[in-house]
Amino acid sequence: MPTPVELRDISWIRGALQTAIALEHSTMPLYCSAMYSLEVQNYPSYNTIRSVLMEEMVHMAIAANMVAALGGSPDIKGLKPSFPGAGGLPGHVAPDLRLHLAKLSNASLEAFMRLEAPEFMLNTRQRAGAYPTIGSFYDAIRAAVVRNSDSVERAMRAGGPANQVGGNLGYLTFETDDPDPVGRLLQGLDIITEQGEGRGEGTVETAAEDFQKEGSHYARFAELRYGRRYAAPEDLTISRETEREFFAGEEIAWPVVINVLAVPDDGYAAILALDPQGPEVRKELEGFDDAYTQMMIALDTSWNGPVETWWPSLGAAVTQMDQMRVRSCFNIMRNRIPQTAIDRLPELYPAQHRALERYTDLDQPVFYGPRFTNNAI
Repeated sequence: MPTPVELRDISWIRGALQTAIALEHSTMPLYCSAMYSLEVQNYPSYNTIRSVLMEEMVHMAIAANMVAALGGSPDIKGLKPSFPGAGGLPGHVAPDLRLHLAKLSNASLEAFMRLEAPEFMLNTRQRAGAYPTIGSFYDAIRAAVVRNSDSVERAMRAGGPANQVGGNLGYLTFETDDPDPVGRLLQGLDIITEQGEGRGEGTVETAAEDFQKEGSHYARFAELRYGRRYAAPEDLTISRETEREFFAGEEIAWPVVINVLAVPDDGYAAILALDPQGPEVRKELEGFDDAYTQMMIALDTSWNGPVETWWPSLGAAVTQMDQMRVRSCFNIMRNRIPQTAIDRLPELYPAQHRALERYTDLDQPVFYGPRFTNNAI
């Protein structure tokens, strides 16, 4: 049950922004899994997913800087995204959506489009719940900031113990002497929402001047789903019914994709027990999880460590990100799951089998994928 509007004070805003950190981070394993599954990592599909992923990292950084600006300490090493999970994103956002770590496919792209969708593109069932979209969640924070503007300004003038990270990389930061601190905070919320969904009702485009003509995350994933570039027809408004007509531009070739088995909720434990190469594969999976954990710790240190260490800590996080890509693409995804284990999926995962079948081609050789387990918890 969401907190009543009249009780959404400065403490609620801090907590909601910490949830925003978790929300933005939870998208990254999903997009990484799809991106890693591409055999050739320099073609349009790879570049599109990578561009969205990089912006999600910026969004998480903006949310963390907001928490720090309001006197809080962003918690990053304590984040533990759960896939497939009970449904939706942190903060009970998009509760109808059950997300899976999976290869790039039409099914995964449809999930990504739902995740990034503006509310006017949803059906009646999808609009249920307090926060049917990411944008609706940020709208609630925006309204609370406006309602508590005096308290927000006082908190931002006072500052806190955590660092502002990434100003020299173009990330939005918040300083105690800003002439309009509340306006700056609202600007950060607007950047996150518009890059994801577009600039408002009836469009999935962003403001060309602010975002250098780059489409919203929703539009970029739709381009891959329809296999065509965005090309808005004249005198037509995009809607659920007309959407396909907006993606009829230059063709985008479908890439070669490694047929990774969507990660079941036990992290492949039942399959590994049947795999003669299970101990070796488990070692590769754990090596990835260690790199992921070290990345989370390094990011946490960037915000919460001594101010002079935030830059090298961020560099250490980037190093671990590269390790994750290498371990996934060149190690984990080169291990085929035995056909005997694939044949037993209905028995091993009776409640998940339909989803595994939806996100994986079980008629072709099937491979392992990364699990994104944060061992710092």
